[in-house]
Amino acid sequence: MEAKKGDSLLVHGRTVGHHDRMAKIVEVMGDHGEPPYRIRFEDDGKECVVSPGPDAVVRHPGDTSPGR
Repeated sequence: MEAKKGDSLLVHGRTVGHHDRMAKIVEVMGDHGEPPYRIRFEDDGKECVVSPGPDAVVRHPGDTSPGR
């Protein structure tokens, strides 16, 4: 997974009743765009540091692909 500041992170809900969440990547803390990332969730504005797993997709500005 490779990202840069300003990209979005789509985190898919992993269990029934948990919806997908979109976050903005505000800081890339790994080398060469690798995790961990500091993100800010769009729905509640909370920030956290994540090392995304296979349930997450990086979206670059202008990317129109639906994700997984």
